[in-house]
Amino acid sequence: MASSKSTFSVIGADVTIRGDVTASTELHVDGSIEGDIQCASLVQGETSTVTGAVTAESARLAGRVVGSISARDLVVLRSARIEGDVSYDALTIEQGAQVDGRLSHRVPGKAGADKSAEPVLTLAN
Repeated sequence: MASSKSTFSVIGADVTIRGDVTASTELHVDGSIEGDIQCASLVQGETSTVTGAVTAESARLAGRVVGSISARDLVVLRSARIEGDVSYDALTIEQGAQVDGRLSHRVPGKAGADKSAEPVLTLAN
């Protein structure tokens, strides 16, 4: 059984997981995951590939994701390649990142989208 005192978990570059991954803390992924990810915080390395849905409070993506992404705070780095719909509360996209999908702002604390809310979008150089 995992210790609740663990601050993060690492999936190394030489690891491929086929199945869903759930983590209550920060998850660093440098390998490949073929399945859904649900965690508090996701940090994805440049060589990493995720094929499945990603749900996280915060996510910093640098690799390839094929699937939907839902995150409160999302940072898409220039090396990232995303194929899928993205929902977020706050979004930062570095110049050079590729997103092939629909971006939709979600309102914190509400299940449905409120068109009157101003989305937070930051474009980084």
